[in-house]
Amino acid sequence: MHGEYKVPGGKLVVADLDVAGGVLADVRVSGDFFLEPDEALDAINAALTGLPATADTRVLAERVDAGLGPDAVLLGFSAQAVAIAVRRALARATEWHDHDWHLVHEGPQDPAMHMAIDEVLAVDVAAGRRPPTLRIWEWAKPCVVIGSFQSLRNEVDGEGAHRHGIEVVRRISGGGAMFIEPGNTITYSLYAPTSLIDGMSFADSYAYLDDWVLGAFNEDLGVRAWYQPLNDITSDGGKIGGAAQKRLATGSVLHHVTMAYDIDADKMLEVLRIGREKLSDKGTTSAGKRVDPLRRQTGLPRTEIVDRMVAHFRRRYGLVNDTLTANEQQAAADLVATKFGTAEWTARIP
Repeated sequence: MHGEYKVPGGKLVVADLDVAGGVLADVRVSGDFFLEPDEALDAINAALTGLPATADTRVLAERVDAGLGPDAVLLGFSAQAVAIAVRRALARATEWHDHDWHLVHEGPQDPAMHMAIDEVLAVDVAAGRRPPTLRIWEWAKPCVVIGSFQSLRNEVDGEGAHRHGIEVVRRISGGGAMFIEPGNTITYSLYAPTSLIDGMSFADSYAYLDDWVLGAFNEDLGVRAWYQPLNDITSDGGKIGGAAQKRLATGSVLHHVTMAYDIDADKMLEVLRIGREKLSDKGTTSAGKRVDPLRRQTGLPRTEIVDRMVAHFRRRYGLVNDTLTANEQQAAADLVATKFGTAEWTARIP
């Protein structure tokens, strides 16, 4: 069995192993990490050998830590990373390059339609009707997107939303509210088989699925960015964006991210019931300022940032240009009519 785990912002850890009599056998850990002293690698392999194949990531990491002792130095990886690679080997997890990734980047859509497309494509990837896909969103109108489990009245000022013509929609993933203005945010979704994140906790998978974005920022956009657990992408200039995720029992994961390019903070405060202390972690301490980390830190037009992000993903994993099928468009339209465009769904938690 073979498993790999690329530590976000770190090194690759590889685990090759067998299972005999229900326990790990012939464990061989390798990778491009740094480890001192040399014999520490043998200690890692020995610590894992003989453990039950059912051992979870926590148990595996604890055994590695215990086997290494206090003098070992691990650079670019950790005992947790070794444990994840082992669990991915046992689960026969897939890697990014095992999949034929497709890109969907179409014209602006209404907010409810975006919510519906997310569900349709996640379901289709799970069913094998669509290959794993990266979708870049374009917005037809301003809106607030609230998380699946948020209270509508607690998150949104209804009078403020009505005054500014802001539509409110609810997505299928958890997490917090997002304030959207066309052209002022960058939103994308990944739809992938759950095999891509097998062996990872929710927390680990967030950073893993957005590692390519950090690569684009650091290598192509000149922004020193990193992941802030649980679900924030941040930089020296403050928070850039946040992620949310939904795992479908049928076998796919939906992972989507919204990043601020240049948002009107005054308007946002009139629409969202949000305190100044929360606004401060988005890169501003005054309601009179813009929430503009990407515009300010890159100095680039939004379209150029998106193009560089897509180009980075294409170089790293491959990407085939694609469009929504007629069936997908119709299925999404049906979901708008029956779910995402209805008051029953939007206000399901008043």
